[in-house]
Amino acid sequence: MRREPLPVQIPKPVEEDPESRRRLDAILGSPSYREADEDIVFLRHGETRGLRLQLDYLKAERLLESRGVRHTIVVFGGTRIREPAAALRQAQSLRKAAAENSSDAALAARLKVSERLLEKSRYYDMAREFGRLVGESNKNFPDSRWFVMTGGGPGIMEAANRGAWDAGAETIGLNVRLPHEQFPNPYVTPELCFRFHYFAIRKLHFILRAKALVAFPGGFGTFDEIFETLTLVQTRTMAPVPVVLVGESYWRRAVDFDFLAEEGVIDAEDKELFWFAETAEEIWDGIRRWHAMNEEAPGKG
Repeated sequence: MRREPLPVQIPKPVEEDPESRRRLDAILGSPSYREADEDIVFLRHGETRGLRLQLDYLKAERLLESRGVRHTIVVFGGTRIREPAAALRQAQSLRKAAAENSSDAALAARLKVSERLLEKSRYYDMAREFGRLVGESNKNFPDSRWFVMTGGGPGIMEAANRGAWDAGAETIGLNVRLPHEQFPNPYVTPELCFRFHYFAIRKLHFILRAKALVAFPGGFGTFDEIFETLTLVQTRTMAPVPVVLVGESYWRRAVDFDFLAEEGVIDAEDKELFWFAETAEEIWDGIRRWHAMNEEAPGKG
């Protein structure tokens, strides 16, 4: 520390100019005087979008590297597919309401949907079991961990994070800013839960370290990630990774892959870019076999 302060460290004395303090406060409070990296208003301008994209990428990248995250298994699926007990409670509540209002067509439709979601709640347990299998595998290979990564939301994503959490493993969630309030599921490791401003950067982080993509029944968001990954692998923009669609009956009705091939809009070989699975063990064994064939089995780096 200096023994004598520099002149710039001393504000102009009010004895010399009674208005100096007021003028100085106006300068110090002006947005122009705020350093650029601390000026939130400036950083939100359209012209600084490139900087925001860089920051959105770099923060997560730096933290993932610092935690030793090299390999991830990305899990997607419906946010509306709840754990069986919760799905049952919802269905029972609607059954009671529908019985008391038998002429309410909208309520009857809601009940029908809730019954379908109750049937699909088995996928919650399956995703949780799969997350546990991945988490348990890390105990044998602590220096080459495979992290369960999800979008950090409810439903199937919660289940996969929860399974890894059950096994005592760290697990990752990538939230994204939405117009409405949202909450990450409580099973994501706090230091590995991120919120992105841009969907594009979030998608990039899903793919960068992915060693497999596992898609349970879901809606638009799940479809988005599946087809983006399939397109990147199809065009060899990224190296092939296992893409597993869980629940063949759901996926064959949701997407007619045979029709696409018959119509010539995809090649027959493009149907080999993914496979179907029906149990957590089948998903995990298939991923391990795929990587063993490519000499990247869990525990080998």
